[in-house]
Amino acid sequence: MFAHPRYARLVVLLFVLPLTGCLFRSHKVQRQVSTAPLKSATQQELIDYINTQAAKIQTMQATVDIDTSVGGVKKGRVTDYQQIRGYVLARKPAMLRMIGLMPIVRNQAFDMVSNGQEFKLWIPPKNRFVIGRNDLQSRNPEKTLENLRPQHIYDALLLREIDPKDEIAVVENGYEIVRDAKGHDVEQPDYEIEVIRKGDHGWFLSRKIMFSRSDLLPHRQLTYDTEGNLTTDAHYENYKDYNGLTFPSQIQIWRPQEEYDITLTIVKLQLNQPLPDEKFALPQPPGAEVVHLDQAQNNSDRRTQGGNR
Repeated sequence: MFAHPRYARLVVLLFVLPLTGCLFRSHKVQRQVSTAPLKSATQQELIDYINTQAAKIQTMQATVDIDTSVGGVKKGRVTDYQQIRGYVLARKPAMLRMIGLMPIVRNQAFDMVSNGQEFKLWIPPKNRFVIGRNDLQSRNPEKTLENLRPQHIYDALLLREIDPKDEIAVVENGYEIVRDAKGHDVEQPDYEIEVIRKGDHGWFLSRKIMFSRSDLLPHRQLTYDTEGNLTTDAHYENYKDYNGLTFPSQIQIWRPQEEYDITLTIVKLQLNQPLPDEKFALPQPPGAEVVHLDQAQNNSDRRTQGGNR
């Protein structure tokens, strides 16, 4: 049986046309991969490093330069604030105090303290004293920095140990983008420790800790909520030796949900010096306007419910 001449010509055409190069073109695809020497570590060695460092550092007292940016895709713009000098005190398991000074005059711009659950914020230029809980958000998109919580700073500064009772850690061989000696952005293999945590409603991805293969130090930590949403993206750069302890001298903290970015550049750092309770005491100043964020949140919820009836 012979094919119909019309179909025969079609078959010949389909075979011949690709050979002419008229219907397609190709191009090279090359990955720019770093050629820097890489170090290797096992999963257990990376976990041991996190837990050992967490055990070694119990307190920190730092003089820092604070750079802050507010905004992003949601707001449609980004506002950069002038750099200010500040102080950060931290003591495990959850105590943090952060003081910011006004540019030039060096008067206090803010004073914030937290015990891990409740926080207090004193804003002298506004004569305002704010009290709230770390687990409650202000839900005010027009005042982004009201969403700032000391616990976010604390969790980014001092990496928590991986608790085998409630957490499972696995390693992934990933890639990060680095800049080579010629100033080109290239891919470089890294190690990513994924920490799965047991919550009230089951297991969830709690955080990812990225180790650079150049120095086997943590250079990034991503933290997530129980719904799998990214809550904090922290970067760690310029590690230095502080009396035998290695610590990053620059920490960048990005909160994508609230759209604010805080970068702390360490000017002076003391680790494991005694920090008594009075260092974290922030009494209410006389005559200050007092704002209870948890009460404001409850009142707002009640107004919303009433309006929907």
